[in-house]
Amino acid sequence: MASFNTSKQLKEEFVSNLTGSSFSKIWALLSIVPISMVLRHLTSSFRPIDCYDTDKSLKKDDDLIGAPKNLSAYFATLIVDFLFILIPMTLFFTILADWAYIGSFLGFMLFFATAAAKRFGSPPDLEHRIHSIRSFLTSYRVSTMLITCFCILAVDFRIFPRENAKTETYGTGLMDLGVGSFVFANAIVSRQARNIQSMNWKSALKSTGPLILLGFGRIVSTTGVDYQVHVGEYGVHWNFFFTLAAVSMLTSIINIRPKYCGILGSVILIGYQSWLIRGLNVYLLSTERGTDIISQNKEGIFSIFGYWGLYLVGVQLGHYIFFGNNSQSASRSNKAAFIKTWLLGILTGLLTLLLDRHIERVSRRMCNLAYVTWIASLNLQLIGGFMLTDYIPGSKISALEEAFNRNLLASFVLANIFTGLVNLTTDTLSTSTISAIFLLVGYTFCVSMIIGIADFYGIRLKFW
Repeated sequence: MASFNTSKQLKEEFVSNLTGSSFSKIWALLSIVPISMVLRHLTSSFRPIDCYDTDKSLKKDDDLIGAPKNLSAYFATLIVDFLFILIPMTLFFTILADWAYIGSFLGFMLFFATAAAKRFGSPPDLEHRIHSIRSFLTSYRVSTMLITCFCILAVDFRIFPRENAKTETYGTGLMDLGVGSFVFANAIVSRQARNIQSMNWKSALKSTGPLILLGFGRIVSTTGVDYQVHVGEYGVHWNFFFTLAAVSMLTSIINIRPKYCGILGSVILIGYQSWLIRGLNVYLLSTERGTDIISQNKEGIFSIFGYWGLYLVGVQLGHYIFFGNNSQSASRSNKAAFIKTWLLGILTGLLTLLLDRHIERVSRRMCNLAYVTWIASLNLQLIGGFMLTDYIPGSKISALEEAFNRNLLASFVLANIFTGLVNLTTDTLSTSTISAIFLLVGYTFCVSMIIGIADFYGIRLKFW
């Protein structure tokens, strides 16, 4: 039977045996996205007022750029958001990757200059509203989704630096942030973190059913079209959706109060790390596989311990930083959250350096302790970056961010479908630089517009 994917082996080799990049280079690249998003927030006050239904918008969310009255105005707003946010990411993640440090520095300078102009040059009647915690977390969660959606296709092109792709065994690449950031982002805004009564295991099974179906759907679709699969990532059959479902089920079965989640998570992580350095890491990193289901999917199955521990730690951090003290005023609460976020982000960063050098190097494949602290550090710093807008009057999150926020999982599924279609119809390894840029811009534009228009018409694809 003829294969739908004649370049399968070459594409699998293209993303294999990679060693990653440095901590600082990844930090510089990662900062490009929040800087672009925050700059869009700061320029929101320069929009044409008559294109927006301001009263309706303010009733819905005070931190949102006003919702347009008609589709054409909304479409124009989405295009401006796209130009501010997605174009810089596309360029710096590909052809300008070597300029990451300079781009990050210039971005920060532009941010501080724009912020200063708005803070000291604003008219007295421009109210300095205190932003809700929700707006910071919305921007943070959307930024991780945008990065993930872009990278899953960009990695198949030669213009995407190999150092930014997922590492084979140890090390850190930009794409290694993906699944860990998903788990962490879900944890800090979870029902447990907000101290809302959690679901029982029956309800959890029902809610994770769509994730399990998506996992099996991915197996069937990739097998059916002979799509390239890097077995060393999760295993032969395991995938990202199964990991999310497993973490959700475990958290629901063993349900404890948020202020104790970090303790349980730390015990799991330390125990798992001890198991790794006593020989489990050799087994997980070996290319040899047996015929049983566990051996076939050893990376995905055993890494659940790490991701579950990460989730539990994220729950306690979310509760401690954002949701644990509702008695304070919004201003004091935001200031305390800002300090806690950056302090914990720096401390977990230092802990990552110690673990990486003296215990075991960062490994996404195993989700070891150093990987967990690395994920926590970068994600906390990312949130802290968005919280800077609380000190600047007139900034509002973009319409594109709100659209993605309402359809996060749907946007990821849509991006996966487009990624598959592009790979099956295009020889990505032979594509020229210009063609690759146009394809990536077209891909991100299509995903953004579809998600935006779905939100405009009130379509919310929430599966659980």
